[in-house]
Amino acid sequence: MFIRYKGGTLGGRSGSWPGAILAIWLALLCGSIPVTAQDQQSQTQAAQTPSQTPSQTPDNGKPKQDVPAEAGGPTDNVGPYAIPKKKAEDAPPPPPPVAPKRLEDIPDYSLKVNVPLVNVDVLVTTKDGQFIPGLKQGNFRVIEDGVPQQVSHFNVSQAPITAVLLVEFASTSYTFMVQALQASYAFANSLKKDDWVAVTYYDMQPHILVDFTQDKKAVYGALNQLRIPGFAETNLFDALYDTLDRLDRVEGKKYVILVTTGVDTFSKLTLDKIMKKIKDTKDVTIFPISVGFILREYCETHPGSYYCRNAHGMGIPVGHMDYLQGDNEMRTFAAMTGGRAYFPRFEGELPELFGDISNDIRNQYTLSYAPTNSKLDGTYRKLKVQVVGPDGGPLKVKDQKGKDVKIEVVARDGYTAKHTVD
Repeated sequence: MFIRYKGGTLGGRSGSWPGAILAIWLALLCGSIPVTAQDQQSQTQAAQTPSQTPSQTPDNGKPKQDVPAEAGGPTDNVGPYAIPKKKAEDAPPPPPPVAPKRLEDIPDYSLKVNVPLVNVDVLVTTKDGQFIPGLKQGNFRVIEDGVPQQVSHFNVSQAPITAVLLVEFASTSYTFMVQALQASYAFANSLKKDDWVAVTYYDMQPHILVDFTQDKKAVYGALNQLRIPGFAETNLFDALYDTLDRLDRVEGKKYVILVTTGVDTFSKLTLDKIMKKIKDTKDVTIFPISVGFILREYCETHPGSYYCRNAHGMGIPVGHMDYLQGDNEMRTFAAMTGGRAYFPRFEGELPELFGDISNDIRNQYTLSYAPTNSKLDGTYRKLKVQVVGPDGGPLKVKDQKGKDVKIEVVARDGYTAKHTVD
């Protein structure tokens, strides 16, 4: 190895290599020989400690991450292991309510309050059937089983009707069938567009021609089917019971327009059972329309006529006591439900008659009260509705000539209370 200087070679003498070598080693040991810049840089890098360069690792030179205070967990020569931070847990659900301790000596009791409300539809008319408007709540007095009641709600209703037209159509007398159809068509003519009507006829059993509809054409179409009768029996009680049973599932106020002779020939039910059914049925008013009066009056003066022998088809002559009994039954059905029975004598009466029924249905007073007898014992309770004046006496109504007019108050005779089994 040769190290050159300006003055030539170091030493300059031959044969003095051992001494020169010794001198070089001494100089190196004593630091007398200068070092180049490259060597100085290498020595500086080697002398530095890892603490002086925190951004690099001593082995691979990769950047080292600073450990955040909240990280935690094990670390290596690069940085801490990535440990996901736990999410805040949802609040635990509230504990279930703790039921109070039951004492052995004290039984459990529950209190239930059921306050019934009785609705009564009242029709107030003159003797000629004209509706009397303008009455107030204070003009009505309701008495239940002899005890005055406090009227809590009062309303004058004029609303669409929900009615069933129940027609007797059997192989009895041609006159009866014609009058039944005339009365049915007259009722259909009195309907309005918002009314709901179902049509049913009966002979040996009831037959539904059309269910509740607001289509007048459907009602006319149902009546047009009544052309050829089938059986001669007229089972009035069975048909009326079936109709009332179906109306139990219809909400609101309902009406039954019963077009019939009133004669029942072959029903399985008795009069007592149909009377009980009417008492137990709520929100239903029956308006019976009698047919056959023309023929009955004719047979009173012509008992031997061919048309009067077996007019009803079952050996029951016209003018027999069964017809009078049927009239009384129709009056009773109407009185029990707050309706009126009509006995037209000729066809010209029918439009006016159904006009009266329409006014009766669409113009009436509705009263509601909570009965003082709140027992739910299923008993039948008699009702009486009175119309009084401002002074508490009978209401006085005068006609256009100033004469007193007698008024009629039509309301149901009573109702059956609900029955609760303890």
